[in-house]
Amino acid sequence: MKLFLQLLCFLLCNSMLFGQEGFQFSTHHKKVSIPFQLINNLIIVPVKVNGIELNFLLDTGVDETLLFSLESKEEVKLNNIQKIRLRGLGDQASTEALKSSNNTLMLSSLKSVRHEILIVIDPDFNFSSSLGIPVNGILGSKFFKNNLVEVNYNKKILVVYNEERVNKQKLFSKYAPFEITVENGKPYLQATATIGDTTIDTKCLIDTGNSDSVWLFESKSKKINVPDKNFDDFLGRGFNGDIHGKKAMIGQFSIGQFKFLNPICSFPDSLSIKNVNMVADRAGSVGGELLNRFTIIFDYENSKLYLKKAHDFNRPFTYNVTGINVHHAGLQWIAETEHFRTELNLSSNDVVYNEGRRTSEFKYNFKLKPVYEIYSIRKNSLAEKAGLMEGDVILSINNKSTYRMTLQEINMILKTNLGRYISIVILRNDHEQRFHFQLEELL
Repeated sequence: MKLFLQLLCFLLCNSMLFGQEGFQFSTHHKKVSIPFQLINNLIIVPVKVNGIELNFLLDTGVDETLLFSLESKEEVKLNNIQKIRLRGLGDQASTEALKSSNNTLMLSSLKSVRHEILIVIDPDFNFSSSLGIPVNGILGSKFFKNNLVEVNYNKKILVVYNEERVNKQKLFSKYAPFEITVENGKPYLQATATIGDTTIDTKCLIDTGNSDSVWLFESKSKKINVPDKNFDDFLGRGFNGDIHGKKAMIGQFSIGQFKFLNPICSFPDSLSIKNVNMVADRAGSVGGELLNRFTIIFDYENSKLYLKKAHDFNRPFTYNVTGINVHHAGLQWIAETEHFRTELNLSSNDVVYNEGRRTSEFKYNFKLKPVYEIYSIRKNSLAEKAGLMEGDVILSINNKSTYRMTLQEINMILKTNLGRYISIVILRNDHEQRFHFQLEELL
């Protein structure tokens, strides 16, 4: 009888374990801290997939886990694969994908077993070129399902709390609580937007995978109208192609007591969102440019969101003034000179004089460095009017070689310094050309 009870207990415990989905603590710790990279307002985390470490975009706007860009990680083994089709943002109907089940994912000491992964086959669908680092997939809302997840944008750390072991009252004491709904695995909150003299109550997706501040959908409310002062823009790439729309400044956007003056808002066109199955009453999204002004705690199980102001909460909202969309276009060998001084034999001819002493000049040190290219250019933008074109390879900006810069640094230059002149040297058809223009306010 004792053996039977032990066996029954074992089976019940394992049944409970196997019935759990999402990420579980594999230790008895109260919390685990996971550093992340913040690039263009997007969170990039290291995830082990069946033992192989990859980079994933952490995206509350996606329910599933997606995988792509595996050229350099061919050793990843995926199980039980079958064909499916994905529908979502973009101007095309759908895209082909594969589904793999029974995978094991690890983030630090958090583990998810029998994890389902969708593999995007389209080689053009990846974020690596637009973010400047290898990004192999998207980790969706299943990461948030079982635990309290704190996102600290300033410190670039995720803190995942073991809900059964944490003192919630103490943890939440400095945060403002908000009711959210979790629908189809995605979080939504109520917000208020002011456009001109019109105030609109909006149900918004909380979307950490969106780098913009706010998206509003004209087709979802007669009150949502694009301000007269706007410009057409490329908003990104979804599952089904490029996303286009307009950008404009609106008067105010509010989440409860937290108010943002003059945020830059994106208005996707109807073609880009026609394939999206939206939940009832949704009229927009809140993205990373606004979310990163908080420290956030997600509590999916209790339908709660907790917000605390970051120190740069009131910084102004910026946008790409030039109209250039730059992406990482590969690597090139660059010969960098490495100077050194040595006393040489008087009979040597391979010398120069430095401070009256005979020394060798330098040696070449070859290194792989990034190549940056203009992926798209906004119509009638400052850059287009100056003569820049899609496909131009950017060699330098303001006399600094771009191979010495990250894509993040380049994008910051394109967003700031209104009134300042910008100088760009490009390579087109094997010929260098220089362009010079002033950054002007558009909104």
